[in-house]
Amino acid sequence: MNRRKPRVAVVVPKYGLVGGGERFVLEVTERIAQTGRFEIHVFANRWRAAEGSPVMFHKVPLIRFPRFLRPLSFAWSAKRLIRREAFDLVHSHDRIFRADVASLHCVPHAGWVRDIRRKRPSLFDHAQIAVERRMMASGADTEFLPVSNLAMDTFRQAYGDPLPGRWTVVPPGVDADRFGAPDRGACRAEIRARHGIGESEFLLLFVGMNFEVKGLGAIISAVAKAGRERPEAGVKLLVVGRGDEEKYRQLARSLGAEDAVRFAGTVTGGLERYYRAADLFAMLSGFDTFGMVVLEAMAAGLPVVVSPMVGAKDLVEEGANGFVTASPDDDATLTRAIGLLADPETRIRMGDAAQQTARGCGWDRVAERTVAAYERTLSMKGETTP
Repeated sequence: MNRRKPRVAVVVPKYGLVGGGERFVLEVTERIAQTGRFEIHVFANRWRAAEGSPVMFHKVPLIRFPRFLRPLSFAWSAKRLIRREAFDLVHSHDRIFRADVASLHCVPHAGWVRDIRRKRPSLFDHAQIAVERRMMASGADTEFLPVSNLAMDTFRQAYGDPLPGRWTVVPPGVDADRFGAPDRGACRAEIRARHGIGESEFLLLFVGMNFEVKGLGAIISAVAKAGRERPEAGVKLLVVGRGDEEKYRQLARSLGAEDAVRFAGTVTGGLERYYRAADLFAMLSGFDTFGMVVLEAMAAGLPVVVSPMVGAKDLVEEGANGFVTASPDDDATLTRAIGLLADPETRIRMGDAAQQTARGCGWDRVAERTVAAYERTLSMKGETTP
């Protein structure tokens, strides 16, 4: 006798489109759907389906104007549409009124506005906060899956300890083969020549779309100090991403490091070649729930230096595959790391360890851990999986 597959409603505003969170949802959902163990339905406002995907899609309408109605209308519409059919489990990747499993790619919205953006909450912010509070208030039986311990701690600070429901940290994955496969020598020659960097010079890489939040100022300061302390290393910084370039050119100039900093702009393809061309990766964010670029760098075989406000610090073993600074503006730790890693043997040893860490963080592993959350939840509801 064939048992019916559990029917899972996956809720997310955008599916298969550009963005770290959107990529997480796509990678995990498609893998779970391909197992054939669950009937997967995605409830989204916009989506781009993967070729040959068994996923079924449902359009969730939302009110775009006035803007504060977007989160409220999406949560309400998703709830109404899901109630029309019999689903065994609801897995949300966004703030909705209630979910059986909730992947948290965020931090509490009130804290984000107050502490990170440092602004007064708008009507849109109040709407986001209201939906989030409703989800937490109804979360006694929810399995919450924050992407980092940092994210979980912020929810604990906002909603108290113990938190409602069950909590398991499930970080993002990475395509280790993609970032580790390009020939390192070829990439060093190609990328460094493109930006006027010598093949024997020490190259620090930064990748980010918000220079100020991601800590570029402290990184430039460390490069200037390392250049003075280790002039023979030829320390260079390559900045990939979009931001106020002129502001940071002026900072480099004021620190005497103008010739050490290169701006590559936005790289739309072949980012893995930039990682493979570098010697060290740094991300000193004021706050980052996880920071997928850190895991990508590790997969490419780079030691990493991150601030304590980067969720990916969960993967960093101090002195083994990278370093965690004392604070986002701690340029001294990064300066010391550059000095240590100027030694090729140390750099290779730590890079190999970083790559090994990343290989344990494949997307298949993330999908397996998510399925385990499904099974725990279904078991508690008295249902079984085939």
